[in-house]
Amino acid sequence: MAARRAGVALTAPSVPLFAIAVVLAVLSMLVQYGGIDIPLISEHVFTTLAVAFAILTAGVLLRGA
Repeated sequence: MAARRAGVALTAPSVPLFAIAVVLAVLSMLVQYGGIDIPLISEHVFTTLAVAFAILTAGVLLRGA
């Protein structure tokens, strides 16, 4: 009997989504740990990092994204 694999099919994110997520994550880490002041990101460091992770997660979970 063949075993069925249940779960979510994961795909690699597209290059633009991956690049956006990486840029947002790097900027938020530079603000937090590098002492750099970026006006919009400095006020919302955790939110920026969470948005980067959400973009990356959406790119992995959604096909063609």
